[in-house]
Amino acid sequence: MLSRREFIASVGIAAVGPGSALGSQKMPFHLSVITDEISQDFERACAVASREFGLQSVELRAMHDKNIINWDSGDIAEVRRILARYHLSVSQLASPVFKTDWPGAPRSPASPKGPQFGASFTYEQQPELLDHAIDLAKTFRTPYVRIFDFWRLEDQTPYRRAIDNRLREAAALAGKKGVTLTLENELDCNTATGAEASRLLNAVTEPALMLNWDPGNAAARGEKPFPDGYARLPKHRIAYVHCKDLAELTGGKTEWAAMGKGIIDWAGQFRALAQDGYRGTVSLETHWTGGGTPEESTRQSMAGMNRLLESARGAQ
Repeated sequence: MLSRREFIASVGIAAVGPGSALGSQKMPFHLSVITDEISQDFERACAVASREFGLQSVELRAMHDKNIINWDSGDIAEVRRILARYHLSVSQLASPVFKTDWPGAPRSPASPKGPQFGASFTYEQQPELLDHAIDLAKTFRTPYVRIFDFWRLEDQTPYRRAIDNRLREAAALAGKKGVTLTLENELDCNTATGAEASRLLNAVTEPALMLNWDPGNAAARGEKPFPDGYARLPKHRIAYVHCKDLAELTGGKTEWAAMGKGIIDWAGQFRALAQDGYRGTVSLETHWTGGGTPEESTRQSMAGMNRLLESARGAQ
């Protein structure tokens, strides 16, 4: 395991300045992390994010194996107290909205048999979920709620227009309440790649629908996310970026990797984002488990992410 001193040494003392990637000459991004990638113990996750990683914001998805949508008033009060204790804001709510099967279509091969990140909701529950997620965004004073576009269909063509309309309606509702929905290109959902995200954003032009760009998911779906997938995207519609890496195995299989240990050109991606005017959040979504524990895996991946950011800055 990396100690705090070893972690700081691995990225350079400037790489862990509060809320930044790179000290006084940092890249123009805010750095965040999904707390449950560190630990289901929310206080422990916030302690690591704040005191060790030097962050000023975190992304919320689950704690104690309970999805944010299911948090009760006591959970919310506890989270708010802990956030205040560690001087952390919330960069985004990583909600499960629209991560369900599309009604009337064949069941998706990607549809899970059980909950994911403590969430399992039907299509009929989605309006309530969306309303609650928007309310939670207000509670935690974050402008962004991450959503999806339903479990991936083998042939989405007959349903695509209706799915787009549902997303359009959701964005219009969120926009009226001052919240932006960030649709993540998700490996197992109907929009998984940069090419598919480009199609979606051109079809749904509601200003309150933006993109949570995830190069790792695009790579896992077989796209080269940078430069190919990224080149397709309308850059002004990228509101948030998730960061994880992917390694190729024999037989065409893949597995998650620590940042900087996979096939994605993250330094190039960070550099392009900066050059294209992106000034939002880059949030670590570790997924890789090779460090032995979620905390250590995230620690190593965060160190790799900082090295990539520093490399991107040096090449500008």
